[in-house]
Amino acid sequence: MFTLTVNGTQYTIDAEADTPLLWVLRDEVGLTGTKFGCGEGLCGACSVLLDGELVRSCIVPLGTVAGRAITTIEGLSKHEEHPVQRAWIAESVPQCGYCQSGMVLAAAALLKRTPRPSDADIDSAITNICRCGTYNRVRRAIHRAAAELDAERSKPATEAGA
Repeated sequence: MFTLTVNGTQYTIDAEADTPLLWVLRDEVGLTGTKFGCGEGLCGACSVLLDGELVRSCIVPLGTVAGRAITTIEGLSKHEEHPVQRAWIAESVPQCGYCQSGMVLAAAALLKRTPRPSDADIDSAITNICRCGTYNRVRRAIHRAAAELDAERSKPATEAGA
């Protein structure tokens, strides 16, 4: 038995320690926004945040995540109000959408580490595969989200809701 915290909610999971986190999230927890792509940690469709760091859940064993905070696309924000999600919509990034949940989480992790990324930073950090080839829109969306986050940080404390 393992106790997981996924999107702020605790779950008790009865599964083998080597079960990939991806299948626990989808089959046991019922969160299907995290997608299966390659099963080898290469494509990024299964990306989630583990203690705020991007991981490929298809290669992360369940036994290594107990007691750690897991964030899936469903937990990034309640109503798509995260700046990356708003930018994704504004820039019409998704086509088929299959890779997008992992891509959005990868972008959120990048912006947390690198608030003002260059195109080279984006290309280096966003290694998710998009079969539709929306990489130029992804870059534009990340720059848009970075600008929004920068504007939020620049607001006086009274304006920012403090």
